[in-house]
Amino acid sequence: MIVQSLTRSVPLRGRQDECQAIDEFAATVRSGLSATLVLVGEAGIGKTRLLQHAAGAAADLHVACVVGVEPESRLAYAALHRLLRPYLDRIDTLPEPQRAALAGAFGLAAGETADRFLVGLATLTVLAGIAECLPLVCLVDDAHWLDRETAAVLAFVARRLHADSIGLLIAVRDDPALTRTLDGLPTIALGGLPDRAARDVLTLAAPGQVAPQVATRLVAETRGNPLALIELTTELTEDQLAGGASLPARLPLSERMEAHFLRRVRLLPPATLSLLLIASVAPPDDAAVTWRAAALLGLPADAPDPALTEGILTAATTLAFRHPLIRSAVYSGAQPAERRRVHAALAEAIDRDADPDRRAWHLAEATAGLDEQVAAELERASQRARARGGYAMLAAFLSRAAELTPDPEQRTRRLFGATQAHLVAGDPVAAELRLGQVRSGLRTPELRATAHRLRAAIAWFGGNVTTVNSATMLEVATDPDVPGDLRRGMLFEAVTVAMLAQRHTIGTTLADVARAALRAPGDRRDPAPTVQLLLDAFATRVAVGYTEAVPHLRAAVAALCVEPELSHGSVPFTMIGQFAAEDLWDDEGHLRHLRHAETLARQRGALHALYSVLYGLGAAATWAGDFARAEAHYAEAADVGTMIGVPPDDLARQVELLAWRGHEAQTRAAADVALTVWDAQRGYAVLGSHARNALTVLELGLGRYQEALSFALPGLADSTVAHGNRMLPNLVEAAVRAGDHPTARTALARLTDRATASGTPWALGVLARSRALLAADTDADALYREAAGHLAATRMATELARTRLLHGEWLRRRRRRTEARVHLQAAHDAFTGMGAATFAERARVELLATGRRARSRAGAPDLDLTPQEARVAALAAEGATNAEIATRLFITASTVEYHLNKIFRKLDITSRRQLARTLRPAPD
Repeated sequence: MIVQSLTRSVPLRGRQDECQAIDEFAATVRSGLSATLVLVGEAGIGKTRLLQHAAGAAADLHVACVVGVEPESRLAYAALHRLLRPYLDRIDTLPEPQRAALAGAFGLAAGETADRFLVGLATLTVLAGIAECLPLVCLVDDAHWLDRETAAVLAFVARRLHADSIGLLIAVRDDPALTRTLDGLPTIALGGLPDRAARDVLTLAAPGQVAPQVATRLVAETRGNPLALIELTTELTEDQLAGGASLPARLPLSERMEAHFLRRVRLLPPATLSLLLIASVAPPDDAAVTWRAAALLGLPADAPDPALTEGILTAATTLAFRHPLIRSAVYSGAQPAERRRVHAALAEAIDRDADPDRRAWHLAEATAGLDEQVAAELERASQRARARGGYAMLAAFLSRAAELTPDPEQRTRRLFGATQAHLVAGDPVAAELRLGQVRSGLRTPELRATAHRLRAAIAWFGGNVTTVNSATMLEVATDPDVPGDLRRGMLFEAVTVAMLAQRHTIGTTLADVARAALRAPGDRRDPAPTVQLLLDAFATRVAVGYTEAVPHLRAAVAALCVEPELSHGSVPFTMIGQFAAEDLWDDEGHLRHLRHAETLARQRGALHALYSVLYGLGAAATWAGDFARAEAHYAEAADVGTMIGVPPDDLARQVELLAWRGHEAQTRAAADVALTVWDAQRGYAVLGSHARNALTVLELGLGRYQEALSFALPGLADSTVAHGNRMLPNLVEAAVRAGDHPTARTALARLTDRATASGTPWALGVLARSRALLAADTDADALYREAAGHLAATRMATELARTRLLHGEWLRRRRRRTEARVHLQAAHDAFTGMGAATFAERARVELLATGRRARSRAGAPDLDLTPQEARVAALAAEGATNAEIATRLFITASTVEYHLNKIFRKLDITSRRQLARTLRPAPD
C-alpha cells in the first residue's frame, strides 16, 4: 500500500533532520530491533510526505499502511481491521484468548466481551509473526481520526515493541486527546518549513514568478505550512504572485483552509458534488458500497471526472481525496437535507447482514426527528459493539439512539447506558454530559437509583473519593422498591467508599452506612455471591464487631480465591479483597486471592485489574522479605500503568517497601504525598493510614521510638479496616520502647481480642510477641519463642526477623549474651539478606553490645538486571517457556529471547538451567 501524495508533485524540502530520523528508524527495524516514532503537527505541515519518505526508506521491508478517516472514528476497531485485513488468516494461529479477543473485536465470532488490551496483545502477536519473515514497518496516517479502540491498541503495541523487527510510524495532528494516548512515545513535533525551504516550495508550486516581497508575506502568514503555500499558488493569480497586483487582505490560511477547499468544490457539477458527499462518509475500503449508493441516487459513472481534473480526487476507482481537509469540507459544507439523502442511500446500499453496525449508523444519520424503530436498531448495534469491547462506539450508538427515542423512560435508559459506556471507555467528561441530559424519565425507583449510582461512579472516576455522596447513595439503596441486585450493588459501593474515605465520608458515617447495609434484605442464595459475602463481612466488622465479623471475612476471602469476576460495578475485587485478608492477618488467603486474580487478569488481558493485583503482590513480597521481587512487581505495575494511561506512580503505594529498606528521604517524601494529596485532598483516608504505618516501621528501624509512637497512635482512635489491625503490634512495640505503657496495654488488649478471634499463625505470632514486650521476665522468653514458632509457619519473614531481633534484645538486656547472639545473628542475617538496612543495623549494634561482631552474610547477588530482565529471568528460572513468558508480560517471544540472551551474557551463563542457581542468594 502506497501513501497518497497530498502535495502533488512538489518535492520534499526543509525536512533533512526529520528524514534522517526516519532513515534511522528504518535502519533500526532492518537490524532486528523495533522502533516507534510519532509525527505531530497541524494539517498540511507535511506529515504525509514524511510517511512517503518512510515508505521509500523501507522499500526493502514489508510495509503496511492505514489511514484514519473521520466517518469511521466512531466504529470500534474499524481502522485496526483495515490494517490487519490482509493477515486475518493468522488469527487461527493465535493462542486461544488472543484469538477469541481479536475475532470478537472484528465481529468474526461471538463470545466474551473483547478486552482491548488482549486485542492489543493479539495484534502484537500477529505483527510479530509477519515480521518473522521480513521486517515490518506500519505507517499510520491521520491518527487523530482513528477510532478510539484502534488508537489504544496501537499505543499498546508501540509500548511493547523491543526486539521484534517491527516499526510503527504514526502521523497525527496536535490533538490533546490522542497525544495523551500516545504520551511517552518518541515524538517529533513538526513546525513550519524554514524560510529558504518555504520559498523553494513556493517557487516549485507557482505557475510563474513569485516576487520576493510576496514570498515574504506568504511564508510569514502561512508560518511555513507547505500545504498552505501550495494552495495559495492556485488561489492567487499569476499577477498577484509576481507582485503586479495587490494581495487580498485575508489569505485562506489555517482555519480558513477548509473554506478554501469548499469554494473549489462548490464549482463542480451537482452530480460530482453528490458523489463527493457519498465518498466523504462511505467506507473507505469498499468502493462497491459507494457506487451502489451513487446508483441509488441516479449519479452517472463519469461523475468523478471533474473532481479528478481539478485535483480534488486522486483516483477514480477508490475516490481518494487529495487531502483529508477536502473530505471534511465536503461533508460540513453540505446542506442537512442533502446529507440525510446520502446517508439514506448508503444505509440502503450496505448489506444488512455483512455490516449491520455501519448500516444502523447511516440510518440514524438519515433520520430527522424521533423514530423508535431506528433507535431500536441503533441499540441492537450497540450491543454488538459491547461484545467487541468497543465502548466508545457503544456510547456513541446509545447516545444517538436516545436522541431518536420518543418515550422519556426508554430515552433515560439509553442515556444511562451511554453514560456507563463512556466511563468504561475512560471519558468521565462525556459521561457527565450524557447523565446531565437526563431531565425526565426518572419515574421509577430503579431509574432514580441508577442515576445516583452513575453520579457516584463519575465522582469516583475523577480520583476524589470525597465527591462521592455516600449519604445519597445510602438513601436510594435502602429503598425497598429498588431491585435487589441494584440495591446490593449500591450498598456494597457505599460501604466501600466509606471504608476508603473514613472521616471524609460525606453526609453520613461509615458506621451508619454499615448499619444500613445490615438492615437491608440480603441475598440468601446458597452459596451467596461474593459481593454479598463481602458486604456482610465489612458491615458486620464496622457495625457489630471484629469477632462477629471473622466468619464472614473468612467466607469472603475463600470466595475471592475462586471468584470468576475481577470486579463488581466500579469496585475491583482485587482491592477490597486485600482488605479482608489483611484484616484477618491471613497471609495465605491474601496471596491465594491475588494469584487467582492475577491469572484471570493475564488470561483476559484485563490490565486495570492487573495493575491493582501487582501492587498487592508487591506488598505480599515486601512482607515476605523478598524486596527484589516486590520491586519487580512495582516496576511491572508502573509499566502496566503506562499502557492504560495512568500517570507515573509517585511512590506513595510503595511507601512500605521504602520504609523496610530504610530509605528515609524517599519514605518521607512518598508518605507526604499519601497524606497530603491522597488523604487530605482526595479523601482516601485509608492511604493515609497506610503511610503512617510505613512511617512507624521506618522509625522503629531507626530506633526512634517516640517518633514511631506519634505515627502509630492515630491508628488506635481510627481503626481502619486492615491497616488498623496491622498497626497494633507496631503500636505496642513503639509505646513500650517509648515508655508509654498505658497506651501499650490498651493496644495489646485490642490486639488480644482480634488476634485470638482470627487465630491465624500471623495473628497469633504478633500477639505473642506483643505480649512478650509487656510480660514479666518469667514469661517473656516463652512468649518470644511461641511468637517465632507461629511466624515461622507463615510467609511473614519480616515479622519473624523482627521477633528474633526483639527476643535477642530482651536476652541481651538480661545479660544472657550467648543466647542473645543466636537470635541477633539470625535477625541480622535475615534483614541483611532481604535488604532491610535499618533493622540490620539495629541488629548489628545489639550484637556488638554482646561482644560479638555480626558475621558477614552474602545476600542476593547484584545482577545488574533491568526490571524487565529481572522479570524474564525469574519466570525462566521457574521453568516458563518463551511463549508463556511473553503472554504473562505482554511482550513477544522474540523480545523474551532478546532479553534472555542479554541476561545470559550479564550472568556469564549459557543455559536456563543455570538461572535458578544464579538468582538464588548464596547460603550461609
